[in-house]
Amino acid sequence: MTTTDVHPLPGERQRSPLMEMLLLAAPTVAAMSSFTLMQFLDKLMVSRIGPDPIYVGAQGNGGLSSWVPISVGFGLLNVINTFVAQNLGNKTPERGPAYCWAGMWISVVYWLVVLVPVGLALPMIYALARPSGLTPEQLAETILRDQMAASYAQVLLYTGVISLMAKGVAQFFYGMHRPVVVLCAVVGGNITNLVFNTLFIYGPVAPARTDVAIIDGWFALSAEFCRTMSIPQMGVTGAAIGTAIGTLVEMLIPLVVFLSPAYRRVYQTIAHWKPSVRHMKDLVRIGWPAALMFGNEMICWAVFMVYQVGHFGPKHSSAGWIAHQWMAVSFMPTVGITIAISAMVGKCMGMRRPDLAEQRTWLGVKLSVGYMCVCGVLFVVFREQLTSVFIDPKTAEADRALLLALGSKFLIAVAAFQFFDGIAMSLSAALRGAGDTRWPGLATIILSWTVIVGGGWALVFLAPTLESLGPWIAASVYIVLLAGAMLWRFQRKHWTRIDLLTSGEPRGEDQAAKA
Repeated sequence: MTTTDVHPLPGERQRSPLMEMLLLAAPTVAAMSSFTLMQFLDKLMVSRIGPDPIYVGAQGNGGLSSWVPISVGFGLLNVINTFVAQNLGNKTPERGPAYCWAGMWISVVYWLVVLVPVGLALPMIYALARPSGLTPEQLAETILRDQMAASYAQVLLYTGVISLMAKGVAQFFYGMHRPVVVLCAVVGGNITNLVFNTLFIYGPVAPARTDVAIIDGWFALSAEFCRTMSIPQMGVTGAAIGTAIGTLVEMLIPLVVFLSPAYRRVYQTIAHWKPSVRHMKDLVRIGWPAALMFGNEMICWAVFMVYQVGHFGPKHSSAGWIAHQWMAVSFMPTVGITIAISAMVGKCMGMRRPDLAEQRTWLGVKLSVGYMCVCGVLFVVFREQLTSVFIDPKTAEADRALLLALGSKFLIAVAAFQFFDGIAMSLSAALRGAGDTRWPGLATIILSWTVIVGGGWALVFLAPTLESLGPWIAASVYIVLLAGAMLWRFQRKHWTRIDLLTSGEPRGEDQAAKA
Protein backbone atom coordinates (compact mmCIF):
# COMPACT_ATOMS: atom_id res chain seq x y z
CA MET A 1 0.00 0.00 0.00
CA THR A 2 1.53 3.32 -1.00
CA THR A 3 1.36 6.65 0.71
CA THR A 4 -1.16 7.85 -1.85
CA ASP A 5 -3.81 5.61 -0.29
CA VAL A 6 -4.44 8.26 2.37
CA HIS A 7 -5.61 11.52 0.89
CA PRO A 8 -4.58 14.39 3.17
CA LEU A 9 -6.96 17.13 4.16
CA PRO A 10 -6.34 20.63 2.81
CA GLY A 11 -3.15 22.02 4.29
CA GLU A 12 -1.79 18.58 5.23
CA ARG A 13 1.39 17.16 3.74
CA GLN A 14 1.49 13.68 2.28
CA ARG A 15 3.53 11.38 4.55
CA SER A 16 4.42 7.71 4.79
CA PRO A 17 2.35 5.61 7.23
CA LEU A 18 5.31 5.27 9.61
CA MET A 19 6.02 9.01 9.60
CA GLU A 20 2.32 9.79 10.08
CA MET A 21 2.20 7.41 13.06
CA LEU A 22 5.39 8.82 14.59
CA LEU A 23 4.34 12.45 14.17
CA LEU A 24 1.06 11.72 15.90
CA ALA A 25 2.42 9.30 18.48
CA ALA A 26 5.59 11.16 19.54
CA PRO A 27 3.87 14.22 21.11
CA THR A 28 1.16 11.95 22.52
CA VAL A 29 3.75 9.66 24.10
CA ALA A 30 5.55 12.70 25.48
CA ALA A 31 2.26 13.99 26.91
CA MET A 32 1.46 10.68 28.62
CA SER A 33 5.05 10.42 29.84
CA SER A 34 4.60 13.86 31.34
CA PHE A 35 1.54 12.57 33.23
CA THR A 36 3.64 9.67 34.48
CA LEU A 37 6.29 12.14 35.56
CA MET A 38 3.69 14.02 37.64
CA GLN A 39 2.85 10.82 39.52
CA PHE A 40 6.53 9.89 39.68
CA LEU A 41 7.36 13.24 41.26
CA ASP A 42 4.54 12.89 43.80
CA LYS A 43 5.80 9.48 44.90
CA LEU A 44 9.46 10.48 44.88
CA MET A 45 8.86 13.70 46.80
CA VAL A 46 6.65 12.13 49.48
CA SER A 47 9.29 9.42 49.94
CA ARG A 48 11.60 12.19 51.18
CA ILE A 49 9.22 13.42 53.89
CA GLY A 50 10.93 11.01 56.29
CA PRO A 51 12.64 7.63 56.56
CA ASP A 52 9.39 5.72 57.15
CA PRO A 53 8.28 4.09 53.84
CA ILE A 54 4.62 4.57 54.83
CA TYR A 55 4.38 7.80 52.81
CA VAL A 56 4.89 6.00 49.49
CA GLY A 57 2.14 3.49 50.33
CA ALA A 58 -0.22 6.26 51.43
CA GLN A 59 0.28 8.23 48.22
CA GLY A 60 -0.13 5.07 46.15
CA ASN A 61 -3.32 3.95 47.89
CA GLY A 62 -4.78 7.45 47.81
CA GLY A 63 -3.91 7.89 44.16
CA LEU A 64 -5.57 4.63 43.22
CA SER A 65 -8.63 5.34 45.38
CA SER A 66 -9.21 8.56 43.46
CA TRP A 67 -8.16 7.11 40.09
CA VAL A 68 -10.75 4.30 40.17
CA PRO A 69 -13.88 6.52 40.03
CA ILE A 70 -12.15 9.13 37.88
CA SER A 71 -11.05 6.46 35.39
CA VAL A 72 -14.69 5.52 34.73
CA GLY A 73 -15.28 9.06 33.53
CA PHE A 74 -12.05 8.95 31.54
CA GLY A 75 -13.21 5.77 29.81
CA LEU A 76 -16.37 7.53 28.71
CA LEU A 77 -14.52 10.64 27.52
CA ASN A 78 -11.95 8.64 25.56
CA VAL A 79 -14.46 8.11 22.75
CA ILE A 80 -14.44 11.85 22.02
CA ASN A 81 -11.25 10.96 20.15
CA THR A 82 -13.18 8.38 18.10
CA PHE A 83 -15.98 10.72 17.01
CA VAL A 84 -13.66 13.65 16.31
CA ALA A 85 -11.20 11.50 14.33
CA GLN A 86 -13.92 9.84 12.27
CA ASN A 87 -15.42 13.22 11.38
CA LEU A 88 -11.92 14.42 10.48
CA GLY A 89 -11.54 11.49 8.09
CA ASN A 90 -15.04 12.15 6.75
CA LYS A 91 -14.01 15.76 5.97
CA THR A 92 -16.56 17.15 8.45
CA PRO A 93 -14.20 18.30 11.26
CA GLU A 94 -16.57 21.10 12.26
CA ARG A 95 -18.79 18.44 13.86
CA GLY A 96 -16.07 17.43 16.31
CA PRO A 97 -16.37 20.32 18.80
CA ALA A 98 -19.93 19.30 19.66
CA TYR A 99 -18.54 16.10 21.18
CA CYS A 100 -15.94 18.04 23.15
CA TRP A 101 -18.67 20.23 24.68
CA ALA A 102 -20.80 17.17 25.37
CA GLY A 103 -17.84 15.71 27.24
CA MET A 104 -17.52 18.86 29.34
CA TRP A 105 -21.16 18.73 30.38
CA ILE A 106 -20.89 15.03 31.17
CA SER A 107 -17.81 15.85 33.29
CA VAL A 108 -19.77 18.30 35.44
CA VAL A 109 -22.63 15.86 35.99
CA TYR A 110 -20.32 12.93 36.74
CA TRP A 111 -18.30 15.03 39.20
CA LEU A 112 -21.41 16.03 41.18
CA VAL A 113 -23.13 12.64 41.10
CA VAL A 114 -20.13 10.32 41.58
CA LEU A 115 -16.82 11.93 42.54
CA VAL A 116 -17.98 14.23 45.34
CA PRO A 117 -20.04 11.51 47.13
CA VAL A 118 -17.17 9.03 46.85
CA GLY A 119 -14.82 11.59 48.36
CA LEU A 120 -17.16 12.13 51.30
CA ALA A 121 -17.48 8.39 51.92
CA LEU A 122 -13.79 7.52 51.49
CA PRO A 123 -12.68 7.60 55.19
CA MET A 124 -15.49 5.21 56.05
CA ILE A 125 -14.59 2.95 53.12
CA TYR A 126 -10.99 2.74 54.30
CA ALA A 127 -12.12 1.92 57.85
CA LEU A 128 -14.50 -0.83 56.71
CA ALA A 129 -11.93 -2.37 54.37
CA ARG A 130 -9.13 -2.47 56.93
CA PRO A 131 -7.83 -6.06 57.22
CA SER A 132 -8.25 -7.97 60.48
CA GLY A 133 -5.59 -9.88 62.34
CA LEU A 134 -3.02 -7.08 62.33
CA THR A 135 -0.67 -6.65 65.26
CA PRO A 136 -1.14 -3.45 67.31
CA GLU A 137 1.91 -1.95 65.62
CA GLN A 138 0.65 -2.88 62.13
CA LEU A 139 -2.84 -1.57 62.97
CA ALA A 140 -1.52 1.82 64.11
CA GLU A 141 0.65 2.07 60.99
CA THR A 142 -2.25 1.07 58.75
CA ILE A 143 -4.63 3.62 60.31
CA LEU A 144 -2.05 6.39 59.82
CA ARG A 145 -1.47 5.33 56.21
CA ASP A 146 -5.22 5.22 55.54
CA GLN A 147 -5.73 8.71 56.96
CA MET A 148 -3.05 10.15 54.70
CA ALA A 149 -4.33 8.16 51.72
CA ALA A 150 -7.92 9.34 52.24
CA SER A 151 -6.81 12.97 52.49
CA TYR A 152 -4.76 12.67 49.28
CA ALA A 153 -7.64 11.03 47.41
CA GLN A 154 -10.26 13.52 48.63
CA VAL A 155 -8.33 16.47 47.21
CA LEU A 156 -8.16 14.79 43.80
CA LEU A 157 -11.83 13.74 43.89
CA TYR A 158 -13.17 17.14 44.96
CA THR A 159 -11.20 18.74 42.11
CA GLY A 160 -11.95 15.84 39.76
CA VAL A 161 -14.06 17.96 37.40
CA ILE A 162 -10.82 19.66 36.35
CA SER A 163 -9.20 16.31 35.50
CA LEU A 164 -12.27 15.20 33.55
CA MET A 165 -12.52 18.38 31.51
CA ALA A 166 -8.79 18.31 30.82
CA LYS A 167 -9.20 14.76 29.53
CA GLY A 168 -12.13 15.69 27.29
CA VAL A 169 -10.41 18.66 25.66
CA ALA A 170 -7.24 16.61 25.20
CA GLN A 171 -9.19 13.87 23.42
CA PHE A 172 -10.56 16.49 21.00
CA PHE A 173 -7.04 17.51 19.99
CA TYR A 174 -5.93 13.89 19.71
CA GLY A 175 -8.86 13.23 17.39
CA MET A 176 -7.93 16.28 15.32
CA HIS A 177 -4.35 14.94 15.06
CA ARG A 178 -3.06 17.99 16.97
CA PRO A 179 -1.31 16.33 19.94
CA VAL A 180 1.29 19.08 20.34
CA VAL A 181 -1.36 21.24 22.01
CA VAL A 182 -1.83 18.58 24.68
CA LEU A 183 1.93 18.14 25.03
CA CYS A 184 2.38 21.84 25.80
CA ALA A 185 -0.44 21.60 28.34
CA VAL A 186 0.96 18.67 30.28
CA VAL A 187 4.48 20.10 30.31
CA GLY A 188 3.06 23.28 31.80
CA GLY A 189 1.05 21.21 34.26
CA ASN A 190 4.12 19.27 35.37
CA ILE A 191 6.19 22.37 35.96
CA THR A 192 3.35 23.81 38.02
CA ASN A 193 3.00 20.56 39.93
CA LEU A 194 6.71 20.51 40.78
CA VAL A 195 6.64 24.06 42.13
CA PHE A 196 3.54 23.63 44.29
CA ASN A 197 4.56 20.14 45.42
CA THR A 198 7.73 21.59 46.89
CA LEU A 199 5.80 24.33 48.66
CA PHE A 200 2.99 22.21 50.07
CA ILE A 201 4.68 18.86 50.78
CA TYR A 202 7.65 20.22 52.74
CA GLY A 203 6.52 23.71 53.74
CA PRO A 204 9.18 25.46 55.83
CA VAL A 205 11.09 22.20 56.41
CA ALA A 206 13.52 21.46 53.58
CA PRO A 207 14.06 17.75 52.86
CA ALA A 208 17.42 16.03 53.35
CA ARG A 209 20.22 17.32 51.13
CA THR A 210 20.71 15.63 47.76
CA ASP A 211 24.20 17.08 47.13
CA VAL A 212 22.88 18.43 43.83
CA ALA A 213 23.38 22.20 44.08
CA ILE A 214 20.39 23.30 41.99
CA ILE A 215 17.96 20.95 43.78
CA ASP A 216 19.21 21.78 47.28
CA GLY A 217 19.12 25.48 46.40
CA TRP A 218 15.52 25.20 45.22
CA PHE A 219 14.47 23.35 48.39
CA ALA A 220 16.15 25.97 50.56
CA LEU A 221 14.51 28.82 48.65
CA SER A 222 11.12 27.12 48.87
CA ALA A 223 11.48 26.54 52.62
CA GLU A 224 12.39 30.19 53.19
CA PHE A 225 9.38 31.32 51.12
CA CYS A 226 7.06 29.07 53.15
CA ARG A 227 8.44 30.43 56.41
CA THR A 228 7.81 33.98 55.19
CA MET A 229 4.28 33.19 53.97
CA SER A 230 3.45 30.89 56.93
CA ILE A 231 2.74 27.92 54.62
CA PRO A 232 2.71 24.76 56.76
CA GLN A 233 4.12 21.35 55.89
CA MET A 234 1.20 19.35 54.42
CA GLY A 235 2.96 16.11 53.53
CA VAL A 236 1.03 13.67 51.35
CA THR A 237 -2.00 16.00 51.20
CA GLY A 238 0.25 18.75 49.86
CA ALA A 239 1.24 16.48 46.97
CA ALA A 240 -2.43 16.15 46.00
CA ILE A 241 -2.94 19.94 46.12
CA GLY A 242 0.09 20.44 43.89
CA THR A 243 -1.24 17.86 41.44
CA ALA A 244 -4.67 19.52 41.37
CA ILE A 245 -3.15 22.93 40.59
CA GLY A 246 -0.96 21.38 37.90
CA THR A 247 -4.02 19.69 36.37
CA LEU A 248 -5.82 23.05 36.28
CA VAL A 249 -3.00 24.46 34.15
CA GLU A 250 -3.14 21.33 32.00
CA MET A 251 -6.84 21.98 31.34
CA LEU A 252 -6.64 25.71 30.71
CA ILE A 253 -3.96 25.64 27.99
CA PRO A 254 -5.86 23.47 25.46
CA LEU A 255 -9.15 25.11 26.42
CA VAL A 256 -7.73 28.52 25.46
CA VAL A 257 -6.65 27.09 22.10
CA PHE A 258 -10.03 25.41 21.63
CA LEU A 259 -11.80 28.75 22.19
CA SER A 260 -9.29 30.82 20.21
CA PRO A 261 -10.52 32.95 17.29
CA ALA A 262 -8.80 30.68 14.73
CA TYR A 263 -10.51 27.52 15.98
CA ARG A 264 -13.83 29.33 16.38
CA ARG A 265 -13.61 30.49 12.78
CA VAL A 266 -12.49 27.22 11.17
CA TYR A 267 -14.15 24.60 13.41
CA GLN A 268 -17.02 26.58 14.99
CA THR A 269 -15.86 25.56 18.46
CA ILE A 270 -18.09 28.07 20.27
CA ALA A 271 -21.26 27.24 18.35
CA HIS A 272 -22.02 24.00 20.22
CA TRP A 273 -21.48 25.10 23.83
CA LYS A 274 -25.06 24.48 24.94
CA PRO A 275 -25.86 21.01 26.36
CA SER A 276 -26.78 18.67 23.50
CA VAL A 277 -28.64 15.54 24.55
CA ARG A 278 -27.97 13.98 21.16
CA HIS A 279 -24.20 14.31 21.36
CA MET A 280 -24.11 13.26 25.00
CA LYS A 281 -26.16 10.18 24.11
CA ASP A 282 -23.70 9.39 21.31
CA LEU A 283 -20.80 9.50 23.77
CA VAL A 284 -22.65 7.36 26.29
CA ARG A 285 -23.84 4.90 23.62
CA ILE A 286 -20.31 4.14 22.46
CA GLY A 287 -18.41 5.11 25.60
CA TRP A 288 -20.22 3.26 28.38
CA PRO A 289 -18.54 -0.10 27.66
CA ALA A 290 -15.12 1.59 27.65
CA ALA A 291 -16.01 3.44 30.85
CA LEU A 292 -17.13 0.22 32.48
CA MET A 293 -14.01 -1.56 31.21
CA PHE A 294 -11.59 1.06 32.54
CA GLY A 295 -13.43 1.50 35.83
CA ASN A 296 -13.81 -2.22 36.41
CA GLU A 297 -10.16 -2.89 35.61
CA MET A 298 -9.07 -0.16 38.00
CA ILE A 299 -11.29 -1.62 40.74
CA CYS A 300 -9.67 -5.01 40.22
CA TRP A 301 -6.20 -3.45 40.29
CA ALA A 302 -7.23 -1.60 43.46
CA VAL A 303 -8.22 -4.90 45.09
CA PHE A 304 -4.93 -6.32 43.89
CA MET A 305 -2.72 -3.49 45.19
CA VAL A 306 -4.56 -2.40 48.35
CA TYR A 307 -5.95 -5.68 49.68
CA GLN A 308 -4.08 -8.58 48.11
CA VAL A 309 -0.54 -7.14 48.12
CA GLY A 310 -1.38 -5.00 51.16
CA HIS A 311 -2.70 -8.10 52.95
CA PHE A 312 0.91 -8.85 53.92
CA GLY A 313 1.55 -5.49 55.57
CA PRO A 314 2.38 -1.84 54.81
CA LYS A 315 5.94 -2.62 53.67
CA HIS A 316 4.66 -5.07 51.05
CA SER A 317 2.24 -2.33 50.00
CA SER A 318 5.02 0.26 49.68
CA ALA A 319 7.19 -2.14 47.66
CA GLY A 320 4.19 -2.91 45.46
CA TRP A 321 3.65 0.77 44.74
CA ILE A 322 7.30 1.20 43.87
CA ALA A 323 7.00 -1.57 41.26
CA HIS A 324 3.67 -0.14 40.11
CA GLN A 325 5.25 3.26 39.54
CA TRP A 326 7.92 1.74 37.31
CA MET A 327 5.21 -0.23 35.54
CA ALA A 328 3.63 3.12 34.73
CA VAL A 329 6.88 4.17 33.06
CA SER A 330 6.20 1.49 30.46
CA PHE A 331 2.43 1.72 30.61
CA MET A 332 1.71 5.43 30.20
CA PRO A 333 3.94 6.13 27.17
CA THR A 334 2.33 3.08 25.56
CA VAL A 335 -1.04 4.65 26.33
CA GLY A 336 0.22 7.58 24.26
CA ILE A 337 0.92 5.26 21.34
CA THR A 338 -2.52 3.66 21.69
CA ILE A 339 -4.20 7.07 21.66
CA ALA A 340 -2.45 7.69 18.34
CA ILE A 341 -3.63 4.27 17.12
CA SER A 342 -7.20 5.07 18.08
CA ALA A 343 -7.06 8.46 16.33
CA MET A 344 -5.57 6.98 13.15
CA VAL A 345 -8.04 4.08 13.05
CA GLY A 346 -10.89 6.53 13.60
CA LYS A 347 -9.71 8.74 10.75
CA CYS A 348 -9.33 5.76 8.39
CA MET A 349 -12.78 4.46 9.34
CA GLY A 350 -14.22 7.92 8.67
CA MET A 351 -12.63 7.64 5.20
CA ARG A 352 -14.36 4.24 4.80
CA ARG A 353 -10.95 2.52 4.61
CA PRO A 354 -10.84 -0.34 7.16
CA ASP A 355 -7.92 -1.85 5.23
CA LEU A 356 -5.80 1.20 6.06
CA ALA A 357 -7.06 1.11 9.64
CA GLU A 358 -5.78 -2.46 9.97
CA GLN A 359 -2.37 -1.52 8.56
CA ARG A 360 -2.04 1.41 10.96
CA THR A 361 -3.04 -0.84 13.84
CA TRP A 362 -0.27 -3.38 13.22
CA LEU A 363 2.22 -0.56 12.84
CA GLY A 364 1.16 0.74 16.23
CA VAL A 365 1.36 -2.74 17.75
CA LYS A 366 4.98 -3.04 16.65
CA LEU A 367 5.85 0.31 18.26
CA SER A 368 4.08 -0.54 21.52
CA VAL A 369 5.50 -4.03 21.86
CA GLY A 370 9.02 -2.90 20.97
CA TYR A 371 9.00 -0.17 23.62
CA MET A 372 7.51 -2.34 26.34
CA CYS A 373 9.96 -5.19 25.69
CA VAL A 374 12.86 -2.78 26.15
CA CYS A 375 11.31 -1.66 29.45
CA GLY A 376 10.91 -5.29 30.52
CA VAL A 377 14.61 -5.99 30.00
CA LEU A 378 15.55 -2.88 31.99
CA PHE A 379 13.20 -3.87 34.83
CA VAL A 380 15.00 -7.19 35.21
CA VAL A 381 18.58 -5.94 34.81
CA PHE A 382 18.24 -2.87 37.06
CA ARG A 383 15.52 -4.08 39.44
CA GLU A 384 17.40 -3.27 42.67
CA GLN A 385 18.54 0.15 41.48
CA LEU A 386 15.04 1.05 40.33
CA THR A 387 13.53 -0.03 43.64
CA SER A 388 16.08 1.92 45.69
CA VAL A 389 15.09 5.21 43.99
CA PHE A 390 11.97 5.40 46.19
CA ILE A 391 13.65 4.39 49.45
CA ASP A 392 14.76 7.21 51.72
CA PRO A 393 18.51 6.93 52.54
CA LYS A 394 17.66 7.13 56.25
CA THR A 395 15.37 4.07 56.17
CA ALA A 396 16.36 1.36 58.64
CA GLU A 397 18.62 -1.27 57.07
CA ALA A 398 16.22 -4.17 57.76
CA ASP A 399 13.31 -2.29 56.17
CA ARG A 400 15.48 -1.28 53.23
CA ALA A 401 16.56 -4.88 52.60
CA LEU A 402 12.94 -6.08 52.68
CA LEU A 403 11.78 -3.36 50.28
CA LEU A 404 14.62 -4.15 47.88
CA ALA A 405 13.87 -7.88 47.91
CA LEU A 406 10.13 -7.41 47.39
CA GLY A 407 10.46 -4.66 44.80
CA SER A 408 12.93 -6.73 42.78
CA LYS A 409 10.56 -9.71 42.68
CA PHE A 410 7.65 -7.51 41.65
CA LEU A 411 9.64 -5.90 38.83
CA ILE A 412 10.48 -9.33 37.42
CA ALA A 413 6.75 -10.12 37.40
CA VAL A 414 6.07 -6.79 35.63
CA ALA A 415 8.74 -7.58 33.03
CA ALA A 416 7.11 -10.95 32.30
CA PHE A 417 3.95 -9.42 30.84
CA GLN A 418 5.33 -6.39 28.97
CA PHE A 419 5.15 -8.05 25.52
CA PHE A 420 1.53 -9.12 26.01
CA ASP A 421 0.47 -5.79 27.54
CA GLY A 422 1.65 -3.98 24.41
CA ILE A 423 -0.55 -6.24 22.26
CA ALA A 424 -3.60 -5.96 24.51
CA MET A 425 -3.45 -2.17 24.83
CA SER A 426 -2.83 -1.53 21.12
CA LEU A 427 -5.60 -3.79 19.82
CA SER A 428 -8.08 -2.55 22.41
CA ALA A 429 -7.37 1.04 21.27
CA ALA A 430 -7.81 0.07 17.62
CA LEU A 431 -11.17 -1.52 18.37
CA ARG A 432 -12.23 1.58 20.30
CA GLY A 433 -11.20 3.83 17.41
CA ALA A 434 -13.52 1.84 15.15
CA GLY A 435 -16.36 1.99 17.69
CA ASP A 436 -16.13 -1.66 18.81
CA THR A 437 -16.31 -1.21 22.59
CA ARG A 438 -18.87 -3.67 23.97
CA TRP A 439 -17.11 -6.99 23.41
CA PRO A 440 -13.70 -5.76 24.67
CA GLY A 441 -15.40 -4.29 27.72
CA LEU A 442 -17.17 -7.56 28.57
CA ALA A 443 -14.01 -9.61 28.00
CA THR A 444 -12.02 -7.32 30.28
CA ILE A 445 -14.61 -7.55 33.05
CA ILE A 446 -14.76 -11.36 32.95
CA LEU A 447 -11.00 -11.86 32.83
CA SER A 448 -10.13 -9.23 35.44
CA TRP A 449 -12.55 -10.58 38.05
CA THR A 450 -11.74 -14.22 37.47
CA VAL A 451 -7.96 -13.90 37.16
CA ILE A 452 -6.83 -10.74 39.01
CA VAL A 453 -9.35 -10.90 41.84
CA GLY A 454 -10.22 -14.60 41.97
CA GLY A 455 -6.78 -15.89 41.01
CA GLY A 456 -5.02 -13.35 43.23
CA TRP A 457 -7.00 -14.29 46.34
CA ALA A 458 -6.56 -17.98 45.54
CA LEU A 459 -2.78 -17.57 45.57
CA VAL A 460 -2.93 -15.47 48.76
CA PHE A 461 -4.64 -18.26 50.69
CA LEU A 462 -3.63 -21.42 48.81
CA ALA A 463 0.03 -20.51 48.26
CA PRO A 464 0.86 -18.36 51.31
CA THR A 465 4.59 -19.05 50.97
CA LEU A 466 4.57 -16.84 47.85
CA GLU A 467 3.31 -13.99 50.02
CA SER A 468 2.62 -10.81 48.02
CA LEU A 469 4.33 -12.24 44.93
CA GLY A 470 1.29 -14.51 44.41
CA PRO A 471 -1.08 -11.71 43.33
CA TRP A 472 1.59 -10.39 40.93
CA ILE A 473 1.72 -13.81 39.26
CA ALA A 474 -2.07 -13.74 38.84
CA ALA A 475 -1.85 -10.24 37.32
CA SER A 476 0.72 -11.47 34.81
CA VAL A 477 -1.57 -14.33 33.75
CA TYR A 478 -4.44 -11.85 33.31
CA ILE A 479 -2.43 -9.68 30.89
CA VAL A 480 -1.46 -12.71 28.79
CA LEU A 481 -5.09 -13.89 28.53
CA LEU A 482 -6.34 -10.37 27.76
CA ALA A 483 -3.85 -10.05 24.90
CA GLY A 484 -5.14 -13.31 23.43
CA ALA A 485 -8.77 -12.17 23.73
CA MET A 486 -8.12 -8.82 22.01
CA LEU A 487 -6.16 -10.51 19.23
CA TRP A 488 -9.02 -12.94 18.59
CA ARG A 489 -11.58 -10.10 18.48
CA PHE A 490 -9.52 -7.95 16.14
CA GLN A 491 -8.90 -10.84 13.77
CA ARG A 492 -12.66 -11.55 13.57
CA LYS A 493 -13.01 -8.12 11.83
CA HIS A 494 -16.43 -7.29 13.24
CA TRP A 495 -15.08 -3.78 13.77
CA THR A 496 -14.75 -3.25 10.00
CA ARG A 497 -18.56 -3.24 9.66
CA ILE A 498 -19.27 -0.52 12.24
CA ASP A 499 -20.39 2.87 10.90
CA LEU A 500 -20.61 5.46 13.68
CA LEU A 501 -21.18 8.40 11.35
CA THR A 502 -24.28 6.87 9.83
CA SER A 503 -25.71 5.61 13.12
CA GLY A 504 -24.91 8.71 15.16
CA GLU A 505 -24.93 11.42 12.48
CA PRO A 506 -26.60 13.25 10.87
CA ARG A 507 -29.96 14.25 12.27
CA GLY A 508 -32.13 17.37 12.16
CA GLU A 509 -30.37 20.29 10.52
CA ASP A 510 -27.27 18.18 9.79
CA GLN A 511 -29.40 15.71 7.85
CA ALA A 512 -30.99 18.47 5.80
CA ALA A 513 -27.59 20.00 5.13
CA LYS A 514 -26.15 16.68 3.97
CA ALA A 515 -29.16 16.07 1.70
